[in-house]
Amino acid sequence: MKRKMHLAAYLKTGPTASYASAWRHPSAPLHDIWDAERYEHLARTLEDARFDAGFFADGLGLPDIYKNRYDDYVGRGGQLSLIDPMIVLPLMARVTKHLGLGNTISTTFHQPYQIARSLGSLDLLSRGRAAWNVVTSATDFEARNCGLDGVPPKDERYDRADDVLEACCKLWDCWDEDALVLDRESGVFADPNKIRYADHVGPYVRTRGPMTIPRSPQGRPLILQAGSSPRGRECAARWADMIFCTPGTKEAAIEFRIDMHKRLEVIGRSPSECAVMPTLSVVIGETESIAKEKAEFLDSLIDPELVLASSSQLLGVDLSRVDSAEQAEREAGNQGIAGSRDRMSQVAKAEGISFAQAVRKPRALLAGTPEMIADLMEDWFTNGACDGFVLPPTVFPMTYEEFARMVTPELQRRGLLRREYAGRTLRENLANPG
Repeated sequence: MKRKMHLAAYLKTGPTASYASAWRHPSAPLHDIWDAERYEHLARTLEDARFDAGFFADGLGLPDIYKNRYDDYVGRGGQLSLIDPMIVLPLMARVTKHLGLGNTISTTFHQPYQIARSLGSLDLLSRGRAAWNVVTSATDFEARNCGLDGVPPKDERYDRADDVLEACCKLWDCWDEDALVLDRESGVFADPNKIRYADHVGPYVRTRGPMTIPRSPQGRPLILQAGSSPRGRECAARWADMIFCTPGTKEAAIEFRIDMHKRLEVIGRSPSECAVMPTLSVVIGETESIAKEKAEFLDSLIDPELVLASSSQLLGVDLSRVDSAEQAEREAGNQGIAGSRDRMSQVAKAEGISFAQAVRKPRALLAGTPEMIADLMEDWFTNGACDGFVLPPTVFPMTYEEFARMVTPELQRRGLLRREYAGRTLRENLANPG
């Protein structure tokens, strides 16, 4: 069977998902952010485009790192979560049959029973299509909303993540697949012999169980993870079914995937068990000149202060007073995402610019025809850089509508993307991409 690529959508419950100031584009609707139809249409579009899954990035606060205030990030329209994603995911499940549905939940701020119960419920309602984007959180403003003075050190956060994940897996395994009997005649609702306690006692969390939530068709939600530091990669290798990354170059993507494969093999996992998926932002045009014109128009909307505010949030340091990657890492302390700092350093090196200039650049865009975009995706996919891609909407929802109409058919024509879903659960579709 020919290898096929995986696709996941990076989403936010707000008007901007990734590209700074994209909410200002006239094709980006603002009137329907609180309408169910917005998310139902999104889900149908992603399924039509044959995506494996869509997952919501999420955060527990308003970023106030840039200039020690939230004015620029909120006032200029950053990546905001205006609704709890767990509220809209069931709406998306209701109108689809195959699309995986993921949410971001922090292991630093949540207890395992709450996580397992919430995601287990979504997994049952979607008939086995739930996913958990595991994050350890990297900003003090989130910690302060959850009763802490700041985020713990990175290694400690990942140690806790391992503990929380172990506990969640035990909770999801409390019920056997056939524990529910539902036999009216005999009066047997469930077989208690097929339900057990979790009895997890770890260094950070403890939970007794059993879960109130029966086992789902896929056993447990898929695990998504984006750790880029050495400790983050170790965690991803142990737990993840999909690993996301944000390399600045193809060479960096190849190096990352090789490193992850080595880590998987060391702990006895096959590289085929885990899809490595870099981020790709696209602008699609019927001709190259149309695509470039659309990208130029997007660039004209960009607010430079919002770019800096967004980069500050990712790096965990106020970039209005930081000029180098070394200074950014030093002053961030326990805050910041290593993958974002690496990407900005890679961009600076590749383009021959300073780190200070790199953090002021918006996300790189691939602007081209469907054939040009498919060419790059095929090149990365066939030459060891990835197993698929994470695509944020450059303009929501237009990017996904155009991708479904123009790029998906081109990838299918090349035999690189499924024409139909092979399985009924997300786990089955990850194992067999069609």
